[in-house]
Amino acid sequence: MTNSLIRLYDAVSERRTADPGTSRTAKLFAAGRKKIAQKVGEEAVEVAIEAVTEHRQGVIEESADLLYNLTVLWVDLGIQPDDVFQEIERREQVYGIAEKLPKKREGGP
Repeated sequence: MTNSLIRLYDAVSERRTADPGTSRTAKLFAAGRKKIAQKVGEEAVEVAIEAVTEHRQGVIEESADLLYNLTVLWVDLGIQPDDVFQEIERREQVYGIAEKLPKKREGGP
């Protein structure tokens, strides 16, 4: 998976400066960060909808769309896949690989 994600990242990075008339990726970059972030949110919702309707293949397909749009957002923000992988490793050291960090409470610890 890591290699596929890195290949996707590299391809998205290359298409960033392509002609928006011939590249959907370039068109998304041209639309701006707000649109890119909107697409990430839309795809996340679509994954959730497919999950609650128990459509396994739909979850797979929408997850691929989500990863694509998330990768576009990373490129736009200058975030490298290794930045995310390092954060996952850091969390693993603190909480274990299968745990999410607890939410910080306002006014609390």
